[in-house]
Amino acid sequence: MNRPIIAVLLLFVPALLLAQTTPKPKKITGFRGEFLANFDDVQSKVMELAEAVPAKSYAWRPGKGVRSIGEVYMHVAGTNYYLSTFLGRTPPRDVPKDIEKITDKQRALVELKKSFDYIREVVQSEKDADLDKPVNMYGKQTTRRGVLVTALTHLHEHLGQSIAYARMNGVVPPWSGR
Repeated sequence: MNRPIIAVLLLFVPALLLAQTTPKPKKITGFRGEFLANFDDVQSKVMELAEAVPAKSYAWRPGKGVRSIGEVYMHVAGTNYYLSTFLGRTPPRDVPKDIEKITDKQRALVELKKSFDYIREVVQSEKDADLDKPVNMYGKQTTRRGVLVTALTHLHEHLGQSIAYARMNGVVPPWSGR
């Protein structure tokens, strides 16, 4: 056999062995799977839009006393952590106490991404059998599933707000094309 061919084959053997021995992560189905599919979509859109908005526009606000573009993104991040407390979770220690006051675009993007990763981890660690367990949220009875629905609704609400703010600043949402 030709030596170059043998060398190329030897390069692929470790990868083939690894592929055969590394178990694939278990696919999450049911409500959590549906949640994560929707969550992935909204996260992608929020992050793409947050990246597309120029840094100078992060301070723009539509009126006095209304959150700026950057403050909206940091409100989203803060609420991602806050809603998890209704599930008995404690946000990571490195979450800034004044997260909603972050105005630097690059830092905001980092914090926003970390908050999305955190929510994903929370949802993945939930057990399907526990989703119907009661939870008191804002003084009302709901379920663990209800907390997750609230998180998703909150994300979509602020995605819409962010789209409007971006368009008012001449930024077209990257996924829309117009």
